[in-house]
Amino acid sequence: MYDVAIIGAGITGCSIAYELGKYNVKTVLIEKENDVSVGTTKANSAIIHGGYDPKPGTLMAKYNIKGNIYTKELCKKLDVPFKQIGALVVAFSEEEKKTLEELKERGEKNGVPDMEIWDKAKLQKEEPNVSKEAVAALLSPNVGIVSPWELAIALAEVAVQNDVDLKLNTEVTGIEKNDDTYEIATNNGTVKAKYICNAAGIFADKVNEFINEKTFEINPNRGEYYLLDKSQGELVNHVIFQCPNEKGKGVLVAPTVHGNLIVGPDSQPTSGNDTSTSSTGLNFVRNTALKSVPGINFRESIRNFAGVRARTKEHDFHIYEDKENKGFINIGGMESPGLSSATAVALDIVKMLADTGLVLEEKNNLVDTRKVHRFKHLSHEKRAELVKENPLYGKIICRCETVTEGEIVDAIHRPIPATSIDAVKRRCNAGMGRCQGGFCGPRVQEIISRELNVPLKDVPQDRIGMDIITGETKDGGAK
Repeated sequence: MYDVAIIGAGITGCSIAYELGKYNVKTVLIEKENDVSVGTTKANSAIIHGGYDPKPGTLMAKYNIKGNIYTKELCKKLDVPFKQIGALVVAFSEEEKKTLEELKERGEKNGVPDMEIWDKAKLQKEEPNVSKEAVAALLSPNVGIVSPWELAIALAEVAVQNDVDLKLNTEVTGIEKNDDTYEIATNNGTVKAKYICNAAGIFADKVNEFINEKTFEINPNRGEYYLLDKSQGELVNHVIFQCPNEKGKGVLVAPTVHGNLIVGPDSQPTSGNDTSTSSTGLNFVRNTALKSVPGINFRESIRNFAGVRARTKEHDFHIYEDKENKGFINIGGMESPGLSSATAVALDIVKMLADTGLVLEEKNNLVDTRKVHRFKHLSHEKRAELVKENPLYGKIICRCETVTEGEIVDAIHRPIPATSIDAVKRRCNAGMGRCQGGFCGPRVQEIISRELNVPLKDVPQDRIGMDIITGETKDGGAK
């Protein structure tokens, strides 16, 4: 019997698990995939938004501001890549300059600090590669860029070290309430808990309907992206937005924490977890981005991808305890600024659980920090020390990103082991470079097979079923 069951191990579920891990509360984090952070969390713009866009009085406005501050603190504490580079919303007409004024006023109401409107001269001085057609820009200096999957993994790893149970490959198929206990049916048996936090992302409405009438509806919305090589990573210094419209914040151009350039997304209604890309969507992204930054060299694109937003018609978060089912808390509609807000939302979820009866007793011997070896960023002296300590750090496996065998082995044996090639990539960047794993992928697969003592053919690319090896090309006895 658990005190709390969290359904969904994206950034929201991992944040809640991290906060509950601080207390003597028996908690389980349930995820249908074979790793944390493999849904929307790994496929988004990777921006910690400033908070000027949400309408004042909404949950988005409330949690965006708090999350902007708290996420930065957590990234420092948990050794997660983060850079505060600020954002610019660019206007191309006098009418759009009025939009900048409105956004600035809205941001100030929401509590966004130090916003400024730049004229054309200031914009061109600070961002010479932004279009000469731009007439002004709104600066929000508190905006940051982050590695969202690394943040989710860090939160979940610390939670596991603080005795939160993690059940991967476990899909929730039904929920029943018996007196004061919830019985959660899964493909791996029944999980019993006194409280449930529904953080199931684009499937949160379906999980809610296992126990309740429909109270909100997720309308999945797909966004497509380009990821460009590091040769394009210094083209702009800030996150560059165009003026937002009814479809969202629009197509952005931004550096990533790993030194690349990300461009996107578009906005398309979709069904389920459809992360396919299309020539139509990518062409729209490309043409729209070139309006902001004409010099983007899309020949340097190394990957296209798509993510799915958990959008609702209300365009706000749905965070509440169900009126009919005490202890059942929904966290739905976590579209942008969901990544920016998740850590702050988790703090309030813990308060809600306490208000509804959960006893919170602070834990002794709490794990609350984390350190990751990143060989590429170490000094020559530190590298030498690490190699002397463990010779595997002297073997470069991913040449594009300078990732060593020691880092890959670490990733495989961390509190939440990496069991797929992409799980290794999410933890230490092996395969993130220009060749996208073309050279290092087979070697990473061999290392996983060796370290986990599993057959090579059983090591997937990412999710279970994404097999790389399906059989031998020749009969072993052939001549």
